[in-house]
Amino acid sequence: MEISTSTWMMIFFIISLVASIWKIWAFLPNKALEDDDRTEASEKELLALMINIIKSKRGMINEKELFSLMKSDETFDTKRYWRFNQNRLNHLLQEYYIENQETDSIQAIYKKNS
Repeated sequence: MEISTSTWMMIFFIISLVASIWKIWAFLPNKALEDDDRTEASEKELLALMINIIKSKRGMINEKELFSLMKSDETFDTKRYWRFNQNRLNHLLQEYYIENQETDSIQAIYKKNS
Protein backbone atom coordinates (compact mmCIF):
# COMPACT_ATOMS: atom_id res chain seq x y z
CA MET A 1 0.00 0.00 0.00
CA GLU A 2 1.43 3.28 -1.10
CA ILE A 3 0.44 6.64 0.45
CA SER A 4 0.10 9.53 -1.95
CA THR A 5 2.02 12.76 -1.65
CA SER A 6 -1.11 14.75 -0.74
CA THR A 7 -1.84 12.33 2.13
CA TRP A 8 1.69 12.81 3.50
CA MET A 9 1.27 16.56 3.22
CA MET A 10 -2.02 16.41 5.12
CA ILE A 11 -0.46 14.26 7.88
CA PHE A 12 2.47 16.65 8.33
CA PHE A 13 0.12 19.65 8.26
CA ILE A 14 -2.04 18.17 11.03
CA ILE A 15 1.03 17.28 13.12
CA SER A 16 2.41 20.82 12.66
CA LEU A 17 -0.95 22.34 13.53
CA VAL A 18 -1.22 20.33 16.75
CA ALA A 19 2.37 21.24 17.71
CA SER A 20 1.72 24.94 17.03
CA ILE A 21 -1.47 24.99 19.10
CA TRP A 22 0.30 23.24 21.97
CA LYS A 23 3.17 25.76 21.89
CA ILE A 24 0.74 28.67 22.03
CA TRP A 25 -1.28 27.07 24.85
CA ALA A 26 1.88 26.37 26.88
CA PHE A 27 2.78 30.07 27.00
CA LEU A 28 -0.66 31.50 27.81
CA PRO A 29 -1.09 32.60 31.43
CA ASN A 30 -3.07 30.02 33.36
CA LYS A 31 -3.55 31.85 36.66
CA ALA A 32 -4.01 35.41 37.85
CA LEU A 33 -0.88 37.35 38.71
CA GLU A 34 -0.23 38.50 42.29
CA ASP A 35 0.04 42.14 41.28
CA ASP A 36 -2.97 42.14 38.96
CA ASP A 37 -4.58 45.49 39.68
CA ARG A 38 -7.31 45.24 37.04
CA THR A 39 -9.66 43.00 38.99
CA GLU A 40 -13.03 44.17 40.26
CA ALA A 41 -11.82 43.98 43.88
CA SER A 42 -8.80 46.15 43.06
CA GLU A 43 -11.00 48.71 41.35
CA LYS A 44 -13.25 48.85 44.42
CA GLU A 45 -10.25 49.33 46.73
CA LEU A 46 -8.91 52.19 44.63
CA LEU A 47 -12.36 53.75 44.43
CA ALA A 48 -12.82 53.54 48.21
CA LEU A 49 -9.39 55.09 48.77
CA MET A 50 -10.17 57.86 46.29
CA ILE A 51 -13.48 58.68 48.01
CA ASN A 52 -11.86 58.65 51.47
CA ILE A 53 -9.22 61.13 50.37
CA ILE A 54 -11.81 63.36 48.72
CA LYS A 55 -13.83 63.31 51.95
CA SER A 56 -10.78 64.11 54.08
CA LYS A 57 -9.99 67.14 51.91
CA ARG A 58 -13.67 68.18 51.78
CA GLY A 59 -13.64 68.10 47.99
CA MET A 60 -11.20 71.00 47.74
CA ILE A 61 -8.63 69.13 45.69
CA ASN A 62 -7.66 68.71 42.05
CA GLU A 63 -6.70 65.54 40.16
CA LYS A 64 -2.95 65.96 40.60
CA GLU A 65 -3.21 66.51 44.34
CA LEU A 66 -5.59 63.56 44.61
CA PHE A 67 -3.10 61.37 42.77
CA SER A 68 -0.19 62.32 45.03
CA LEU A 69 -2.28 61.89 48.18
CA MET A 70 -3.48 58.46 47.03
CA LYS A 71 0.10 57.33 46.34
CA SER A 72 1.28 58.56 49.74
CA ASP A 73 -1.61 57.11 51.77
CA GLU A 74 -0.68 54.32 54.22
CA THR A 75 -3.44 52.05 52.92
CA PHE A 76 -2.13 52.27 49.34
CA ASP A 77 -0.40 48.98 48.44
CA THR A 78 2.62 50.07 46.38
CA LYS A 79 3.54 46.50 45.41
CA ARG A 80 0.08 45.70 44.08
CA TYR A 81 -0.58 49.06 42.42
CA TRP A 82 2.89 49.71 41.05
CA ARG A 83 1.35 50.64 37.67
CA PHE A 84 -1.00 53.24 39.17
CA ASN A 85 -0.50 56.59 37.45
CA GLN A 86 -2.35 59.83 36.72
CA ASN A 87 -4.02 58.35 33.65
CA ARG A 88 -5.38 55.44 35.69
CA LEU A 89 -6.81 57.90 38.24
CA ASN A 90 -8.46 59.88 35.43
CA HIS A 91 -9.97 56.65 34.13
CA LEU A 92 -11.22 55.80 37.63
CA LEU A 93 -12.82 59.25 37.93
CA GLN A 94 -14.46 58.90 34.52
CA GLU A 95 -15.90 55.51 35.47
CA TYR A 96 -17.30 57.06 38.66
CA TYR A 97 -18.87 59.91 36.70
CA ILE A 98 -20.48 57.43 34.27
CA GLU A 99 -21.90 55.27 37.05
CA ASN A 100 -23.15 58.31 38.96
CA GLN A 101 -24.67 60.61 36.36
CA GLU A 102 -25.33 63.40 38.87
CA THR A 103 -21.58 63.84 39.51
CA ASP A 104 -19.23 65.63 37.16
CA SER A 105 -16.45 66.89 39.43
CA ILE A 106 -14.50 66.05 42.55
CA GLN A 107 -16.61 68.54 44.49
CA ALA A 108 -19.76 66.72 43.34
CA ILE A 109 -18.25 63.41 44.48
CA TYR A 110 -17.65 64.94 47.91
CA LYS A 111 -21.22 66.24 48.16
CA LYS A 112 -22.64 62.86 47.13
CA ASN A 113 -20.54 60.90 49.65
CA SER A 114 -20.63 63.25 52.64
